Amino acid sequence: MVGVHSAVSVITTKRDGEELGDDQIDWVVDAFTRGEVADYQMAALAMAILCRGMNRREIARWTRAMIESGQRMDFGDLPRPTVDKHSTGGVGDKITLPLAPLVAACGVAVPQLSGRGLGHTGGTLDKLESIPGWKADVSVPRMREMLADPAIGAVVCAAGADLAPADKRLYALRDVTGTVESIPLIASSIMSKKIAEGTAALVLDVKVGSGAFMKDIDDARELARTMVELGTDAGVRTVALLTGMDTPLGRTAGNALEVAESVAVLAGGGPADVVELTVALAREMLAQAGIHDIDPAEALADGRAMDHWRAMIAAQGGDPDAPLPRAKQIEVVKAEQSGTLTRLDAMGVGLAAWRLGAGRAKQGDPVQFGAGVEMHAKPGDSVTAGQPLLTLHTNTPEAIPAALEALHGAYVIGSEPGTVPPIVLERIAL
Repeated sequence: MVGVHSAVSVITTKRDGEELGDDQIDWVVDAFTRGEVADYQMAALAMAILCRGMNRREIARWTRAMIESGQRMDFGDLPRPTVDKHSTGGVGDKITLPLAPLVAACGVAVPQLSGRGLGHTGGTLDKLESIPGWKADVSVPRMREMLADPAIGAVVCAAGADLAPADKRLYALRDVTGTVESIPLIASSIMSKKIAEGTAALVLDVKVGSGAFMKDIDDARELARTMVELGTDAGVRTVALLTGMDTPLGRTAGNALEVAESVAVLAGGGPADVVELTVALAREMLAQAGIHDIDPAEALADGRAMDHWRAMIAAQGGDPDAPLPRAKQIEVVKAEQSGTLTRLDAMGVGLAAWRLGAGRAKQGDPVQFGAGVEMHAKPGDSVTAGQPLLTLHTNTPEAIPAALEALHGAYVIGSEPGTVPPIVLERIAL
């Protein structure tokens, strides 16, 4: 195809608002992966896509080209159905931790390729790496062993370097060229990895609200619908839930803090919102896997999910009984008046946790496993003057003033009874 196409012709086609042909898409993604198309040329194309958009056929072909830039995994011969979940990320979003072993306990294999956090949103791998000994890197043969083992049935690990390598290069480029917001590029980035992962079914948790990437529900709907279409077109049974992220999930934001909260959920306790969303997503995952006669709430209550959690952690070198890291310094934020907590802004809490050391400013930065924010009240709760509202955890006390600044205006105490915002907003399926 060299000589038939050029980067300039592909860029100008999209710049002028025209559709890219299948051969143009295949060529430019392959050439970019091989280094024939320069970063600055792909950046120009990404900006043209951001401004001009893509139709369903173009997005599907772009996604397919990114999948074909690397290896594709296949778990179709496992003795049980496979299903995965993907979240677009939020504050306190620890759902993968109790969800994967819960679904595995119901007889479904869960191959979960996850990532690390960036900015105010936490990463699943960062949370799990706070468990002593736990390793994120798992070979494909070992993944198959874990998924086939009825005592484990789930694996949460890092994606291999050969999985959609075109997306890795493009993702890094979008981050520094102002093209992150392009819905076609977001959708194809997420779905290229999920389809290449080889799962038969997928449930998407698309966050919307102040602490989410998508602030507007219409944008969240468009992203969810686009991803559902991509999965369906690729033969992966796909459904999406839009879930609220104006308020943090649960009562912790930070790596080891969220692990401890997840273990509490698996033990039959934990915050009601985390339990509600975990069970709701588990029901969707089981339905996509063709299982309708098992209640995941029962598997959570009777200890089966906890058994799978312990086996899953141990299989990746972790010690499920080891003490989790704790921060050296804490700072308590107290209520200034009595009343009802009417607002707790997810973005403010997420920024505070990030500044305390729970997150990273750029890829490769270290994180503090014990850092984060503990929330003693959530919207709708009554509070009294002087009671603890938030506890800040960090190993770097000098970060506390910046964290407190992020929390300025992030919580509101009113005199009227508060309302608890819904967690699941909509369901999107074809």
